[in-house]
This record gives sequence, C-alpha cells and structure tokens, in this order.
Amino acid sequence: MKAIRFDKYGGIDVLYVADVPTPEPAAGEALIRAKAAGINPGEAKIREGFFHSAWPATFPSGEGSDFAGTVAKLGPGVSQFAAGDPVIGFSDKRASQAEYVVAEAQNLTRKPANVSWEVAGSLPIAGTTAYACVHAVALKAGDTVAVSGAAGGVGSLAVQLAKRTGAKVIGIASLSKHDWLVTHGVEPVVYGNGLAGALRKYQISAFIDTHGGGYVKLATELGVPRDRINTIIDFPAAKEYGVKSEGSQAAKTAAVLAEIAGLVASGDLDVPIAATFPLDQVRDAYKLLEQGHTFGKIVLVP
Repeated sequence: MKAIRFDKYGGIDVLYVADVPTPEPAAGEALIRAKAAGINPGEAKIREGFFHSAWPATFPSGEGSDFAGTVAKLGPGVSQFAAGDPVIGFSDKRASQAEYVVAEAQNLTRKPANVSWEVAGSLPIAGTTAYACVHAVALKAGDTVAVSGAAGGVGSLAVQLAKRTGAKVIGIASLSKHDWLVTHGVEPVVYGNGLAGALRKYQISAFIDTHGGGYVKLATELGVPRDRINTIIDFPAAKEYGVKSEGSQAAKTAAVLAEIAGLVASGDLDVPIAATFPLDQVRDAYKLLEQGHTFGKIVLVP
C-alpha cells in the first residue's frame, strides 16, 4: 500500500509517498480502507520537531490521525463492526495518511450515510478539539465568547458548537470569512489594529483561541476570567497566564465523534472543506496548511 512517510524532522520537503506492507489488525483492532484523511497543524509541528520533547517521532514515521473509510478486515475480538462498514475514526500511531489504516475498534464510529467521505475524514481531531474548547470555557446562555481563527479548521466548528449553548459568539477572522460567519449566527470582527477596542464593547466572558499569536494575553487584558480562556496552540502563554489548554485529548472518544457526526448528518453542523488533494500531493496539502488562512479543513484522498 502507499503511505506518507518522513525519515527526519524538517519542512514539507521531507514528506514522501512510500510503498509499505499493508498492516494486519491485532486483537481489538480493525483494518480500514481509507477514503479520506484530514491534516492538522499539530501533525506539521510534530514533523518539524517542535514537539520532540513531548511527542518524539521514531523514523521512518507516518503522518496523520484522522480518517474515514470502509472496514476491510477485523482483528480477533471485534464484533461491533463488519467488513464493508463505513466508519470514521482516529489513530494514535501517526498512520492515517495512507491507503489502509489500522485502528483500535473502540476509536471508530459508523459514518452516517449523508456525510461525505471528505467531511467525515476531517472530523476526528478538529471536531473533538472544538468540542473540548467549548466545554473547557463552560459556555451557557447569556455568555459572550470570542473565538480567534473563527473560520479555520477548528474555529469554524467551535463557533457553531458555541452557538448551540445559547451564548453570543464573536468570530475573529479576515473580512473574506465574515459572510460565512454571519450566515451561521456569529458576529464577525476583523483581526489586526483596533481589535482590542472592538472586542471591549461586547463584555466578553469567555475566550477560545485557535490561532495563537497573542490572543491569550489579549483575553486577560479584556478581563476574561482565566479559567474561561482556552488555547489549543499557545502553550507557553497558557503556562504564563494560567489559562486552559484543552484540545482533542480531552474529548477524543468514539462517543464524542459519533455526536459530532450526528450533528453534521442532521444539518446542524457545517464543515467547510478548503481543499482536497490526492495522497501523492501531500506536500501541496501541507504547503496550503502552512499559509495559515485556509477556510475550513484540508483533506487527503488516498
């Protein structure tokens, strides 16, 4: 099978497509024929070596956590799925950007029929991260929450999940994303000069930072309680200011994934797809990700 690999830390140039043996599922696992695999900023940071102390790579390393596909083979002890079942899932082995993926059956949920493969394959990390963010800041009716990177892969989902709590949602994004935010009930604010002044009029009670670059500091300056500020990217600032940094690990379960997929299936959650790429264009996919202004998710289609 074909799979994405890298043999050393570095930029997108270290990525390549390798021919490797198709893995066999062990007890409690399933082999999935991948139809789509989302890519995430954290995966790029791991490949670049930024997270070596916390999550070191072993070489040659694969890439990716998200996937959606059909069950190809079941390991011993797996009875909740059958060959051919369409599923959404995640792997903790950095292996989803490939034609076949082995994952623990407990990390799989059935894909609703009316959810596209591209959307399904983009859901696990971004969806559970957005879910964790909203829960971390304990949103409720009457709150006003600001979300940075409000039209990005995580932010676009976080603003919608935040709206479902009854809170007023302020989305920080470029002007080109404002129409989309408005159609989803989010009040848009453009980032850059004057942002602090624009936000002060809202009396913000919670802040979700999906972008980094000073938003944690800004949230504290706006008087947001520190236990109601959550960042998924600015870990040094989280430590410095004593705010939360809950991400996918706080919510990455098949049950949460099933809930999110159900919201997509019912039309209550819109998942923008910025672009799709075949596996052999993985460098182009990560190049687009690195630009940092994509609208929604980038997905590989093996």
